[in-house]
Amino acid sequence: MSNLFSLEGRTALVTGAGRGIGQAIAIAFAEAGADLVLVGSSPMEETEKRIAELGRTSTSYLVDLLDVPNITQSFQKIVSENTIDIVLNNAGIIRREPAIEHTLENWQSVIDINLSAVFIVSQQVAKQMLERGSGKIINIASLLSFQGGITVPGYAASKHGVAGITKAFANEWANKGVQINAIAPGYISTANTAALREDEARSTAILERIPAGRWGQVSDLVGAAVFLASTASDYVNGHVLVVDGGWMSR
Repeated sequence: MSNLFSLEGRTALVTGAGRGIGQAIAIAFAEAGADLVLVGSSPMEETEKRIAELGRTSTSYLVDLLDVPNITQSFQKIVSENTIDIVLNNAGIIRREPAIEHTLENWQSVIDINLSAVFIVSQQVAKQMLERGSGKIINIASLLSFQGGITVPGYAASKHGVAGITKAFANEWANKGVQINAIAPGYISTANTAALREDEARSTAILERIPAGRWGQVSDLVGAAVFLASTASDYVNGHVLVVDGGWMSR
């Protein structure tokens, strides 16, 4: 059974690998036996160190995923230098403004990194995977792939889009040996949710709705990620796996 979940001999690419969810899952992939290609907008020394301590290798690339016109070129280089078996599209941002005041700049930046970058990265790496006839792509979606949220219209739109392209890619690539799925985290204690956790009234309201009675931790997501990256999920395609402490059941 352990072989089903082993990533031994595989290479996983993780975007936004310097902290939070991306860092935690990159380390989990290494624990499961994978070597890593780390992509971030700033140095990722802590992630590199943790992976090395596990006896795995990592190669890091600094890529500004907000610079959409240059993502294709950057990833053509990455793909030419590495054989990628697994992709985790994790990098993302959130901008909080009431819808009536939400600036086009904030809208566009969120769409660029949360959705356009996911599309381009998946497309570039999938070319290699489709030639080989195998690969795993995992996108980080959100509860706002299903709901509208409050004061985050750009983020909600982008994460609905992530769920959509996950299904669209799966429809075209599943019969070619490439599985594309997504994880929709619930309310996880990361930098993106700091404003909510610091708002006592909002934090209390959120906790009251979560059956598990607590904020999620990045460690709560790693099992789902390893499952979707491993051969255990070979017949799972186009699925958005919710990891939310029960939020969506309320």
